Parts: sequence; structure tokens; C-alpha cells
Amino acid sequence: FARAGIAVATMKGKSYLSIGSVSMGIAGSIPNPDFFQEYLGMRNEYVDASEIERRVQLGIYDHEEFARAMAWTEKYCKSNEGTDFNPEHLVYSREEKDARWEYVVKMTLIFRDMMIGNPKLAEMGFKEESMGHNAIAAGFQGQRQWTDYKPDGDFSEAILNTSFDWNGIREAFTFATENDTLNCTSMLFNHLLTNTAQIFADVRTYWSPNAIERVTGKKLEGKAANGFIHLINSGSCTLDGTGCQTRDNKPVMKPFWEITEEEVEACLSVTKWHPASREYMRGGGYSSQFLTRGEMPVTMCRLNLVKGQGPVLQIAEGWTVNLDKDVFKAINERTDRTWPSTFFAPRLTGKGYFRDVYTVMNNWGANHGAISYGHIGADLITLASMLRIPVCMHNVSEENIFRPSAWTAFGEDMEGSDYRACKNYGPLYK
Repeated sequence: FARAGIAVATMKGKSYLSIGSVSMGIAGSIPNPDFFQEYLGMRNEYVDASEIERRVQLGIYDHEEFARAMAWTEKYCKSNEGTDFNPEHLVYSREEKDARWEYVVKMTLIFRDMMIGNPKLAEMGFKEESMGHNAIAAGFQGQRQWTDYKPDGDFSEAILNTSFDWNGIREAFTFATENDTLNCTSMLFNHLLTNTAQIFADVRTYWSPNAIERVTGKKLEGKAANGFIHLINSGSCTLDGTGCQTRDNKPVMKPFWEITEEEVEACLSVTKWHPASREYMRGGGYSSQFLTRGEMPVTMCRLNLVKGQGPVLQIAEGWTVNLDKDVFKAINERTDRTWPSTFFAPRLTGKGYFRDVYTVMNNWGANHGAISYGHIGADLITLASMLRIPVCMHNVSEENIFRPSAWTAFGEDMEGSDYRACKNYGPLYK
């Protein structure tokens, strides 16, 4: 309850920064200022993507930090550059690839400076730019107007969402690919409750035990026995999501102050950076590619906006799963093999939305999900009640649910009473 209260207070007065506009018509990419103001106490800030190019061309970034960032990137990322799977006529020359490495590092600095400001810019004579936008969360449109001719945001988004960079170990930012404001808000909820980095992923494909056996001849076992959902996205996936941080010899995602330098290097060492597929990312760029270690308890959530209803929250607790290497190879080659993969098995209840794995995916409100380490569904339910956001779908045991006692006045059925209470009390800041 205290964590949820602190999360509410932390968001108030902050901003969500949209860099660019609506990506490919995605509904979650349409910023809704009424939602941010009335439910979260936040304001919306908007910057056209041309501002990135202006700052690159005019050198409006910390040049000393850029040199340090490039040295770090050369050592840990460029040295792990993955195979270029583009057709021969779309493969960039080495010189062109090197130039894109420099550009995506500059983009990372610029995105961060736009969010929180940078006093170094004031020393350089750019006082307005040095102030930033007081953004606790942000998103980058990217596709398609930007990515059709400039490097994509994958590297920048991944590094910002990670608990470390060339400046060392630090708190992860909350940054959305495709400017998905609703998934970014979901990531923000998770981050404020756990102090950990968040996985941004497409809720891409359901794989049934029968399909796996038909395609690979292998049977699924353990947490994956009932099938799993393939979570994969080219953009914002945090490197913490590799699962290379450990506690009691088990993979975890830690608050940044618990992460060791050895764990940082472990996360970087298993991450490859493949040149982006130029058949749809025409301007190139670099996508992180790794496989999340299995058996981590995780919670996936998603905020949706419903006309006439308002915001609703979905929650699915479960686990990441390990797959046989032949099974992974077969699945990975059926999608974009340059992207990071997380295989998720939700905890099933045998009824309703959680009667089987497919039903969980089929009832998910959008193609994106925010995935946090730990089973934090109960915390999310408490936070949602404080913000007057009803929870439409979850697999949290009733005995673990804690809402304000006033909710009991709205009926015995916990889901129905939640909707009625939220409607009765209305948005927190209306």
C-alpha cells in the first residue's frame, strides 16, 4: 500500500514526452492528455522528431560524454555486432554501419537530454535545451517517417530502459518504442512499484504443446507444459531482461543499487546487436538480440483506454520459460531472428480468461505488454484502485487483493465492485 501511494505521488506533476507523433496508427500511440492529467496528475509534452536531427547537426549534446559513450559502445556493443541478414543489395558498407553506430549513440544522449535536461548544454549556450521536459516517461514514434531514412530507435530505447550505460549503473528510464503511451504508462507503474527495469515486448505468438511437437518433435515440459506466449520486439527491451543478474543462483532483475559490475558485463556479453532489417527499417540501425533466461517469476500488464469507460488494467502473473535449443531455433527462425525473445507462461486458473494460455493472449487488449520481474499483480491492483482504474483481467488470488475498505460498499463481487467504485469516485485529479 505504501509503495503504491509513493508511486501515485511520484507521478504527480511530471510529464510524458512524445518524440514524434502517432506510430503507424497504433491507438496506444495517440497521447490522451485527459487521461494523463485526470488520472495520473501528469502533463503531456510534444517534440517533433526533427529536433533530433537539429541537435545532431548543430552538435547540441555533450561531446565529452559522446566520446566516452562511443568508447563504451565500441567495447561492449559494436564488438558484439551480429550477423547482417539483409539481402546483399541492402547491406550497408562498413563505413555506413560505423556512421550509424555513432548516430544511434547521439540519439540516446539526445533522448535522455530531452527527458531530464542536461546542465552541460547550458554551459554550451543552449539554456532552453538544457532544461529538458521534466519527463518521468517518454516514447519515440520512429516508424515509419523516421525509420524510412534514419537509423531506428532500437539501440537508444534498449539502453535507456536498461539499468546501466557508459556512465555506470543507474536507475532505468521508462521509454516506449512506437510512442505507445499506454504501454509506457504500464511500464511506469511496474517500475515505480519494483524499482527495476521493465521489458517492453510485443505479445506476438501463442505456441501450443501440439504445435511445438508437430514442428520440432519435442514435448514441452515444466512451466511451458501448457504452451507459452512469445514476447518479442525490436525496440525497447531492457538488457536487464537477459536474466543475467542473479540472486541465490537464480536469474532475477534487480533494483539498480543491487546490480554488480560483473552482472552488467554478463548482460552485455550475451547481447548481440544485429543490423536492422532494411526491408522495413530502411534507414538501418541496430537491434538487441538475446534470449531471456527461464524460471523467472514475472508479471505482464497492459493499460487500455475504452471509449465510454475510460482506462482499464490487465494483469497476468506467470514465469519466463527455458526451451530446448532446437525448439528455440525453430521458433526464432519463424520470426525476426535479430530481435530479443522472452517466452512467457502465464499462471492458469482453469477458468475465465486464464483457463488456458491462448485465452490469455486472445483477451489481451493490444499487441504490446509491459513485463516486470516478480509477481506484483497485487501491488498493481492496489495502485489501480488509488488511481480509480478498474482491473478487467487478472490471475491474482483473492486473499492477496488489497483495495480501500470503501470498495466493500459496492457489492461482494470483487471485479464488479471495483468497476462501480472507480466510476463512483472518478479520476483522482478531475
